[in-house]
Amino acid sequence: MKYRPMAVLAASVLLAVAAGSSGRAEGAQKDGEFTKRLFAADISRQKKSYACFVRKYDAAHLANHPLQKVSAMTLLVSAEVDPEDKSLSRSFRLGVKFRNRPGDFDSSGFCSQAEVSPDSNGKEQMGCGVDCDGGGIIVEMGKTDGAVLVRLESIRIWRNNKPDDEGLNLSGGADDRVFRLDRAPLEMCRSLVTDRKELAAMRTK
Repeated sequence: MKYRPMAVLAASVLLAVAAGSSGRAEGAQKDGEFTKRLFAADISRQKKSYACFVRKYDAAHLANHPLQKVSAMTLLVSAEVDPEDKSLSRSFRLGVKFRNRPGDFDSSGFCSQAEVSPDSNGKEQMGCGVDCDGGGIIVEMGKTDGAVLVRLESIRIWRNNKPDDEGLNLSGGADDRVFRLDRAPLEMCRSLVTDRKELAAMRTK
């Protein structure tokens, strides 16, 4: 009888490990499904993949949303498979035009694995952040694979011809918190890329 508490403890540990493994497996499955929808393809065997989403708001939309600062937004998401451990790294580039400010602005950073957050109503979301406390965005799939929702609290952006400036914060105000962007050909996102090798890689997709 004296060994029973140890047996119970061992069983509890095994159950906890199994639950943790099951949770990780479920998380990996959901992330895989989200990634497949985001890139509209199974990218597990591709070295690098891209997905482009854009939206240019027309005059009627802006008239109905007078507090919206953004007049156009472009999102380029890339994913690269590590050849050694087969892990998937994700990054993003965001382009922004304003209705009352001239010039093109952009930002970039890395994205996490997709997961279900407590306030997402059960939907998988991918968080993308900018280094040095530059804020970021949350990317969520739309009702179809042809669109994404970009959720914004605050993100640091820079005028693309002055990358060494301090930049400015784009904060999600009354009409700038959620943006629906539509899937588009990669050439519509090439303006966000300055590296020649990456531009060449995008042309082959």
